[in-house]
Amino acid sequence: MEPLTWTGALAPLNLFLALAVGVLVIAFVAQMLASLVPSGDTRAVYADGSMAADKGLSGFLGVILRYAILVTVGITVLYIIAGVLMGTNAGIVGGVMRQLLPVWIALVATFGLSLMFKRRLGLYGKLFDSTVGMIGFGLVMFWVYAGFFGGALDLIATHDTLSQFSGMKNKLPGTPLRGAEEGDYQWFLLGGDNLARDVFSRLFDGAWSVVQIAPFATIFAFMVGITLGLPAGYYGGRLDTVLSFTANLILAFPVILLFYLLVTPEIRLTGLPSYMALVLFVFPLVFVGVLLNSRYYTQPSLRTPLLAVVLGIGGWLYLSMVSTNGALVETPDYKIPGLPAAIDGFDIDPQLLVVFVAVVFVNAPTVFRIVRGLALDIKTRDYVAAAQTRGEGPWYIMLWEILPNARGPLIVDFCLRIGYTTILLGTLGFFGLGLASESPDWGTTINSGRRLLSIYPHAAIAPALSLLTLVLGLNLLADGLREESLRD
Repeated sequence: MEPLTWTGALAPLNLFLALAVGVLVIAFVAQMLASLVPSGDTRAVYADGSMAADKGLSGFLGVILRYAILVTVGITVLYIIAGVLMGTNAGIVGGVMRQLLPVWIALVATFGLSLMFKRRLGLYGKLFDSTVGMIGFGLVMFWVYAGFFGGALDLIATHDTLSQFSGMKNKLPGTPLRGAEEGDYQWFLLGGDNLARDVFSRLFDGAWSVVQIAPFATIFAFMVGITLGLPAGYYGGRLDTVLSFTANLILAFPVILLFYLLVTPEIRLTGLPSYMALVLFVFPLVFVGVLLNSRYYTQPSLRTPLLAVVLGIGGWLYLSMVSTNGALVETPDYKIPGLPAAIDGFDIDPQLLVVFVAVVFVNAPTVFRIVRGLALDIKTRDYVAAAQTRGEGPWYIMLWEILPNARGPLIVDFCLRIGYTTILLGTLGFFGLGLASESPDWGTTINSGRRLLSIYPHAAIAPALSLLTLVLGLNLLADGLREESLRD
């Protein structure tokens, strides 16, 4: 069986794609250079104050750039459609595109429904008025769906991520599987790594690790930062001084060294990560409880049963998260009992728990400072004074007057922080401080592939490009959200 080429029967399209990308790059660079040269305004101004498109050099280059983008996107879509229909007849690209069929269906459905109902979807709907925001959203959702279908449902991987295949060590992309049996996928689409494992399967299984950890760790960091930042900014005084000093103390500590201390076996044996999980993971429960109590304080008949149900479910989830093998904290010397196995909903892998706690602990102080600054600004507004005049409680004002009016900057920072967390997870895996060494997460995969980077670069380049596109998508999504939130 012959090795696959990159595009197979689609090879004639390569020239057109190269030309389109070349024109796009040249037009982009030329437009940037033209913007540095001062020129008179060549746009016509109409009686109603509207302006015509620029007809000078900048306008001409802008037209070329737009058409180059459209042609590039069109050819890319053609690759995807042809790849899905032709499979490996379209080479490696075709094989990859067909394996990603569930992702393409989910993306088309998401964009179709979002565009159809965008006027009813608030800020999310307005995101589709921004080209940058749409591109960022598309990149992010691609990896969310790829991680879900590839890692959770196992619909994308072509081979087992931990299995080693004889004769496939460091093989190039498109190499036929040696000794393939009936029912086996016939190729290693993105080649084999230094342990003869399929790079393609590990890439999309590893995406699920990133999709799981980064958003949820960021959410927990925001819960900690918001719960502490709002009272620090609203009350000020000694409370603000103590909390700000603590946050600055954590931020002053080198991040990598802090992670190294938290994930080393000696520190883990002391039970410190488990104690940190007990403290940090309780903040979402506190936040939700205070939020509901402040909102329905004047309606005790509704507030009491609502809090009982929400805090009961939340408390069970909290104890399930912090309890592992029936223990809240377990060291060689003692054990603090947790939930019995019969009612323990789930266990988090101890190594994953340590990484999760470390990421939350590092990100929370930065979120605290942002929320504190917003609270200091917003608490001087007239609507806050009006709420105080009505006799509203401090927590009601913080959670229902200040926090909603700070949502724009916080949403933007949330997207950016997921990107920072993704990079941080990759960095931890690269230095061997993340998940287990056999884990397919991107940082660990890059680290294992870098040793032979000059000879067999595919094993490290694939996860590196994946990390790059996900973080790029998050940054573009944040830019789109910032652009639309400023228009409100």
